Amino acid sequence: MLEKLERVFPDRLELNFSNPLELLVAVLLSAQTTDKKVNEVTEKLFKKYRSCEDYLRVPLEELERDISSINYYRNKAKFIKSACQMIVEKFKGDVPDTMEGLTSLPGIGRKSANIILYNAFGKNEGIAVDTHVARVSQRLGLTKESKPEKIEEGLMKLVPKDLWGKFSNLLILLGRYICTAKGPKHHECPLYDLCPSREL
Repeated sequence: MLEKLERVFPDRLELNFSNPLELLVAVLLSAQTTDKKVNEVTEKLFKKYRSCEDYLRVPLEELERDISSINYYRNKAKFIKSACQMIVEKFKGDVPDTMEGLTSLPGIGRKSANIILYNAFGKNEGIAVDTHVARVSQRLGLTKESKPEKIEEGLMKLVPKDLWGKFSNLLILLGRYICTAKGPKHHECPLYDLCPSREL
């Protein structure tokens, strides 16, 4: 299944980043916002802010202005500053590379932590279940669950551990571009012959 997806999609996020802090910030900004919009904002943001100290040095209002075209920018600015404060105080300035460390940061839940762990650190600690992964997994008959944690639990039993991160990345892209919420584009789907929902 993953081989078929890899012929169509790359094993990578559409968020632009060059280090773990940039990915953490991009993930915090991405809630209820398209990756395209996040990338537009972070293109300038990452030139201005290169460390946790840079984010902490500016007043909250300045950071809010820098990300004001993003949905919920006020809350997200607070999350970024609070996360950076914790990283400096608790993790010696380095973004943590464990599930426990990442989920202790404001605004970072299990899904976001899974994305950061795989894409920034190459670690497979779980499967990131967003709306795309949930929908595609249900349509492919891989789960009947609706809660993200239950979906993840089931998928982790089906997918080999060394492929968890890749599985998430590829299903997110499949859900975003082909197996969409509005309706699947069956005849464009690389998994058409495997899909029990293809007649829907």
